[in-house]
Amino acid sequence: MGDWMDRAVAAERLRSSFSAQFQWDTVRVTPDKIAGRTVADAVVVPTEVPNHPFATMDGYALDTADSSPRPIAGSVETADDPEPLADGTAVEVATGAPLPEGADAVVPVEEATVENGCLIESTTAPGRNLYPAGATAAQGERIFDPGDQLAPRHAALLRDVGIDQISVRSRPAVGILATGTEIARGDQPDRDSAMLANLLRRWGTEPTILEPVSDAQSHVTAAIERATAEYDLLITSGGTSVGAGDHVGSVLAEHGPLFTSVALRPGRPTTAAVVDGTPVCALPGKPVAAHTAATLVLRPALAAQTAVAEDPAVTVRATSDVELPAQDAEYAVPVALCDGRAVPTGQGDDTGDLYGSRFRPGRVASSTRVTLADGIIVTTDSIAAGELVQVTPFEVIE
Repeated sequence: MGDWMDRAVAAERLRSSFSAQFQWDTVRVTPDKIAGRTVADAVVVPTEVPNHPFATMDGYALDTADSSPRPIAGSVETADDPEPLADGTAVEVATGAPLPEGADAVVPVEEATVENGCLIESTTAPGRNLYPAGATAAQGERIFDPGDQLAPRHAALLRDVGIDQISVRSRPAVGILATGTEIARGDQPDRDSAMLANLLRRWGTEPTILEPVSDAQSHVTAAIERATAEYDLLITSGGTSVGAGDHVGSVLAEHGPLFTSVALRPGRPTTAAVVDGTPVCALPGKPVAAHTAATLVLRPALAAQTAVAEDPAVTVRATSDVELPAQDAEYAVPVALCDGRAVPTGQGDDTGDLYGSRFRPGRVASSTRVTLADGIIVTTDSIAAGELVQVTPFEVIE
């Protein structure tokens, strides 16, 4: 792809640098703090859960081998420890109540006929309307392995099986450094750092936004060297192009460069290096270019370290033609998903629109309004109206 590195190769080089440089510690967290954490040690269930079957509906517990009618011999609530079921009888049970030993089914209240204190019912299959013992987990079962990523829903399982703490990997500390005199002086807002911090936090790291640095090579060098001494990973934005004020690329070139540009637009002037043992990923300063490179290069590189998921796409039809520039690269075309169709964001004839039929990655890269899109089409080929396209929603790569 031209003189630029394929993004999959770039991501793999970053991933290798992370594997070589990241030092993982183990910390213990409670179930209310597990979301997004990566399991460090296997999680083993200490005892069978539940240790008895329980009713999943209000009704009557019985032994299906007995015949009808069955005298109703009391009732069982959720907190009870019932006596074994007497032969030929039934007991009234509440939802969640433990079944007496000997009962193998529950007849729901709405299906039951009770006459003179006896249950009259038709044929009932064993196992109906009950939750079996051990159905949640068996004693000694491994429910999570090292490297698994934990989600909010898993807290319910951990609590249910009696695990109050779990060992997880510590989160890599990431510094975020914006470059640009106009940002350091406050003339322009820092459009990238907050966005990148939110992404990196979602991807299982602990980001810190650093003070922006002005466009002087000595200042950029000093800021990068300070940050790489303190953090496990450094992400910079801006200063990666070839202008007079762009010094990040030249600073990184003096160390251990991994790549100097990526065959991806927007996002091409992304570069990376290892500085004094710390990986540095330098993103373009234009907000959409920074977001595109972060989600399509940096995120996959972090996947092996923080268990980031794969990138599922949806197949829809494009509403209009999008001609790509005649360059050998991948293009990330932002689109809105409307009524099962992909509508290119920023395309149109109005003065505020970014391009007509020919995609303009430079304009798109600068437009924070593009962040209102629903996803991107990553392609090397022009798009024709009506063709099926693969859209990667932002929600699955952010």
